[in-house]
Amino acid sequence: MEIIRYNRQMILPEIGAMGQQKLQDAKVLIIGVGGLGVAVLPYLTAAGVGEIGIVDDDTIELTNLQRQVIYKNNSIGKSKALEAKEMALALNPLIKINAITEKLNSKNVISLFEKYDIIVDGTDNLKTKCLINDACSVTNKPFVYGSVYKFEGQVSVFNYKNGPTYSCLFPEESITVGNCNEAGVLGVSVGIIGMFQANEVLKMILGIGEVLSGKLLVYNFLNNEQHKFDILKSDSTIHKASFDYKYSEVESIEIEASKALKQINNPEVVFIDIRNEDEYPKLKIKNSIQIPLNQLEFELHKLNTETTFFVFCQSGVRSKNAVEILINNNYNNAKSVVGGANAIEKMINNESVSVF
Repeated sequence: MEIIRYNRQMILPEIGAMGQQKLQDAKVLIIGVGGLGVAVLPYLTAAGVGEIGIVDDDTIELTNLQRQVIYKNNSIGKSKALEAKEMALALNPLIKINAITEKLNSKNVISLFEKYDIIVDGTDNLKTKCLINDACSVTNKPFVYGSVYKFEGQVSVFNYKNGPTYSCLFPEESITVGNCNEAGVLGVSVGIIGMFQANEVLKMILGIGEVLSGKLLVYNFLNNEQHKFDILKSDSTIHKASFDYKYSEVESIEIEASKALKQINNPEVVFIDIRNEDEYPKLKIKNSIQIPLNQLEFELHKLNTETTFFVFCQSGVRSKNAVEILINNNYNNAKSVVGGANAIEKMINNESVSVF
């Protein structure tokens, strides 16, 4: 322990040498080093959290730099996880940083979470949030939640000492909200919420203050108003067997964007865009049709039950609901495109596939 480095926090009577040792012994996993994650990471690093894992399979894009402020212009195209690790170690070489550049999924999430004490959600993807919640329930790890929509942010801590989980607050995975690609975001917004999340992590490690367990903090960036709402605990715990069953079922109706686009010229395949007409990015794909999700059940008569359908929305959440509708109506050759239009656009921009 380097006493001089941590002096300003160690002189706080609530922390001291014992608290600093707790920080040094702690292991925290951050899922996603986008806008939220890059706000959480520097403060945990500077505070001396002994081991920090970073999970992100994405690369840095020009549009990220407006809010993901640890990255530099010459980092465009590089791995987010690796660049974040380099930044963190430059800030504090005394700690351990594990950069995991693979995608978080149902196959690796349990073994990964078992290695850490606290899990921090830095994602803007509902599917991933649900996966994090379920895996935290299985591994009994607290889940520090954060989200931003336009000029409002939310923070909570789920599964802390048998407290409410994410599914107690959001019982239906069919909930649809926009992410920053769709709705827009001001860079300081994710910074503020990310620091709230870092604060919850430090309080849990140090055993001080009141953790936001059973509470949802809602913060308005335009008028600085904040409110806390109670979250009631429901019987929503998931165990390993039910976790395995649930995600084997989910994966059976999904297809990776890369695999789907390899069949772009197959006349027996039709891509269905179930987004609303005002959603971006706009994609023109061979053999594609657009049927908004709320109209799908009324348009089924136009579809051939023998056709293979690859369904996509913005990020891969609503499309699972669409596939369930199709399968329930005997359109059995239907799969949801993982990552949705965002993943498809990225492949097009990387010239991985021609869709015209």
